[in-house]
Amino acid sequence: MKLFDQMHSEWQHELANQKTQFDKIESALTGQYIAPIHENIMRALKLPISGIRVVIFGQDPYPTPGYAQGLAFSVGAQISQLPATLKNIFKELSNDYPDSSPENGDLQRWSDQGVLLLNRILTTQVGQSLAHVNIGWQAITDEIAKVLGAHLVVAILWGKNAQELAGYFSAELRITSAHPSPLSAYRGFFGSRPFSRANEILTSHGKAAIYW
Repeated sequence: MKLFDQMHSEWQHELANQKTQFDKIESALTGQYIAPIHENIMRALKLPISGIRVVIFGQDPYPTPGYAQGLAFSVGAQISQLPATLKNIFKELSNDYPDSSPENGDLQRWSDQGVLLLNRILTTQVGQSLAHVNIGWQAITDEIAKVLGAHLVVAILWGKNAQELAGYFSAELRITSAHPSPLSAYRGFFGSRPFSRANEILTSHGKAAIYW
């Protein structure tokens, strides 16, 4: 199934002006060994816009074979050795909500509650980070951020790449910090309490909190 057709119909409607861009990207991916696999590339955008309460932007998918699942930062439940970035996310989660104890690295449970987990660049080459930085994904994710900002979604922006999208979200709906990767987590990610802060924003706007 073509990438554009993999999305929820609400996203197809909002991103109709990007259809040519999707086709260009699809052509660029032909014949490459990519992560995630083709049928999971648009997995995050199967979530309807009307159901999204929070968006967390990542950079690009895990390049390790079998890790990327189409949801930013998430890995399959069968992955026992969690990526270092996800370990740091869970460490901050336990600092923020001490009773939280995720059983595995599959973040589908967040998605099911209306948390959009979206990478800035939706694909990479297996074994190589940022291999697809120049094939045009940013034009699409810019448009996605614009749509989400108009729908008053809470944005959690970790690191420089994600913060390029800050202008699409009002200040009261933005949560920014350093990226949770081992290279930057101690520069402001740890102690930033993004999960409880997101819930505070949601409840202040009359929306249900996320069970992180």
